[in-house]
Amino acid sequence: MSAPPRVRSVDSSDREFRSVLGPAGNKLQQKPLSKPEADKTKNLTFTKKMPQCSPLSPSILRRNGISMTASYSSDASSSCESSPLSVASTSSGKRALRRSGSLSSSSSLRRNLTEERDEKASDCFSDGRKRCAWITPKSDQCYIAFHDEEWGVPVHDDKRLFELLSLSGALAELSWKDILSKRQLFREVFMDFDPVAISELTNKKITSSEIATTTLLSEQKLRSILENANQVCKIIVEFGSFDKYIWNFVNQKPTQSQFRYPRQVPVKTSKAELISKDLVRRGFRSVSPTVIYSFMQTAGLTNDHLTCCFRHHDCMTKDETGN
Repeated sequence: MSAPPRVRSVDSSDREFRSVLGPAGNKLQQKPLSKPEADKTKNLTFTKKMPQCSPLSPSILRRNGISMTASYSSDASSSCESSPLSVASTSSGKRALRRSGSLSSSSSLRRNLTEERDEKASDCFSDGRKRCAWITPKSDQCYIAFHDEEWGVPVHDDKRLFELLSLSGALAELSWKDILSKRQLFREVFMDFDPVAISELTNKKITSSEIATTTLLSEQKLRSILENANQVCKIIVEFGSFDKYIWNFVNQKPTQSQFRYPRQVPVKTSKAELISKDLVRRGFRSVSPTVIYSFMQTAGLTNDHLTCCFRHHDCMTKDETGN
C-alpha cells in the first residue's frame, strides 16, 4: 500500500483566497484570509451596515410643511432618530415655520399699533374732539377749518361746485394747504368761479403776464379751467344746473362711508370713474377718476370722514336735514 501523497506546508502569511467546491454542490466557500485582508474586509462590512442619514435642509422642511417633520418622526426605531444632524434639521424647519407665521402676525400687529397711535393722536386737540388722521394738532388753522367746516359737507351751489372741481384738479400741482393759502387769489383771478363769467374770458387774457405772475398754476391747468367753465355752461343749459347734473350720479343723496382707518379710504371708486368718463366725453379736462373722487369728498357727494371723527356724524345730520 502506497503512502499518502506528501503535502507541502504553506506558511499562514502566504495563504490565498480560493474557491472550493463544498459538500452542498455548487455553493462556494472561502478559505481563511490573511490577517491584513481580514481586517480590511471587516471594516468594509461595518461601513455597509452603518445607516445613511441624508440631511434635511430647512428649505425642504418649509416646502413640505409639518407633514415632512411627521414622516421623519415616525422612523423612531431607526438610528437616524439619534443623529444630531437630523434633529437639528427638523428643529430648524420648525423654527422656520414659526418664523414665517410670526412675521405675518408681527406686521399685522405693527399696522394695528400704528392705526391706534393715529387714533390717539386725534385726541390731542385742545377742544378734545377727534378728527380724521390727516388733520393733526400741528396742522395749519386754515387746514383744520377746511376739515371742520367744508370737507364732506354737501354742496348744491353751481359756483361752489365748479370752484371745488377746479381746486381738486389743481391737486396735481399743489397740496391742499397751498391751495387753501391761495384760495382768495384763485377767486379773484377766476371771478369767484362763476362759470358764465369765466367762459367769456379768452385764453390770451387768462395767460396774460398780470395773471401769470401770480404763479398759481401751469398754463395747461389755467386753460383747463377755462375749457371746463365752457362745458359747465352747456350742462346748465341741458340739465338746468350743474348741481342737478352732478348729484344725479349719486341719486341726489351722499354716500355714507363707514371707514375706521385711513388705509380703508380709497383714492377712487367705480362711481368716480363713471363721472370722469362722462365729463371727458363732454369735453372736460383734468378730470381723472382720482381728481373726481377728491371733488366728491370735498363737495359732500361722499362722506369719507372716519367714524371716530366728530364730523362724520355732523355731515350725516346735514345730509338728513338738507342744510
